[in-house]
Amino acid sequence: MERPLFSGLPGDIEVSFEFFPPKTEKMGETLWQSVETLAPLNPRFLSVTYGAGGSTRERTHQAVRRIVNETAIPAAAHLTCVDATREEVDQVAREYWEEGVRHIVALRGDAPSGSQGYAPHPGGYENAADLIAGLKKIADFEISVAAYPEVHPDSSDRQTDLDNLKRKFDAGATRAITQFFFEPECFFDFRDKTAAAGIEGEIVPGIMPVLSFAAVQRMSGLCGTAIPEWMGGLFDGLDERPEARQLVSATIAAEMCRRLYAGGVRQFHFYTLNRAELSYAICHMLGLRPKA
Repeated sequence: MERPLFSGLPGDIEVSFEFFPPKTEKMGETLWQSVETLAPLNPRFLSVTYGAGGSTRERTHQAVRRIVNETAIPAAAHLTCVDATREEVDQVAREYWEEGVRHIVALRGDAPSGSQGYAPHPGGYENAADLIAGLKKIADFEISVAAYPEVHPDSSDRQTDLDNLKRKFDAGATRAITQFFFEPECFFDFRDKTAAAGIEGEIVPGIMPVLSFAAVQRMSGLCGTAIPEWMGGLFDGLDERPEARQLVSATIAAEMCRRLYAGGVRQFHFYTLNRAELSYAICHMLGLRPKA
């Protein structure tokens, strides 16, 4: 009680940041401002997402290419199995390798909008583990994959989900980055279960500061993330006060990261939503400072 919660942290953490490809020139400017803001924190990598059904393929490629060409930070390109043949996916991977991209975030991917659920494309990769095996045949990519502390919505149960994650590591994955969550105990429980399942790879918590509570409710419903009862009350009445909402959001996310740190976590992955300040503030409170 006598010591401030974030005092004296040595900054011995490693971070990475995720962005989505911009739809407009103005959004592109915002994305690049965010990259320039976060780059001095010396992230392990910057990742760029890939739209459902490959809908952002070219914009993802452009954003990744710019990170490679204009920064000294490793770029990680998302790649999915959805709506593409093996040959098409392999060609994208080869182009990335030729352009200097050495890191792929390999995902099964979400079903295209309006479909009845995920189904492998005829002649395509069946799932993420199959995709990883294919990528490893092309080049020695570093590969990150997704993990779900609260179970993937398409999995029948926890054990099935863990078995699938282990197959991804067995196929050559380097690390797993979790879906966002809002309670530290959720991550600690999942970390224990992965260890018990014989998964030895790195499990990195995915942190998403809340920019809009309504948007988080929608996303949580799609991916099966539980929203704590207390959270809604903290954002109540802030719909028209974005600056106050940002302060509340930073406080919630930073406190969760502090508790994760106390539990031994030293790697964090931030879903920035192309906004840098919240992620930067949280890293700062955890003791991370810009590198020369």
